[in-house]
Amino acid sequence: QVQLRESGPGLVKPSQTLSLSCTAAGEPITNTYYYWIWVRQPPGKCLDWMGAIAYSGRTYCNPSLKSRTSISRDTSKNQFTLQLTSLSHENTVVYYCDEKVTSLLEVVTTLKDPNEYDSWGQGTQVTVAP
Repeated sequence: QVQLRESGPGLVKPSQTLSLSCTAAGEPITNTYYYWIWVRQPPGKCLDWMGAIAYSGRTYCNPSLKSRTSISRDTSKNQFTLQLTSLSHENTVVYYCDEKVTSLLEVVTTLKDPNEYDSWGQGTQVTVAP
């Protein structure tokens, strides 16, 4: 079982860039067919898929966030990182990192469905405020 832990600032100012890291334990993030995912959950709303980075380093992004989102990784630390620019109060949500093992044929649909994920971090609350 993969263990995931998010880390990052709990408070960020509007217009700034959010940077969150997720450290994985139990599997190298380069293991074949492993995908490393970021989702968010606004209060009272459903989980919203943000993007992912594959074992190969290829990234996938939600088109609605593509211009503001980047996902990278540090294989030496077994970490992957989310950066979200131009923050506003709407980005005051809980962010989760997740993991899914899937095939190349199914990855596009699987990444978008949080019900399919195999492992979850505990989540980290980020508040955007002056």
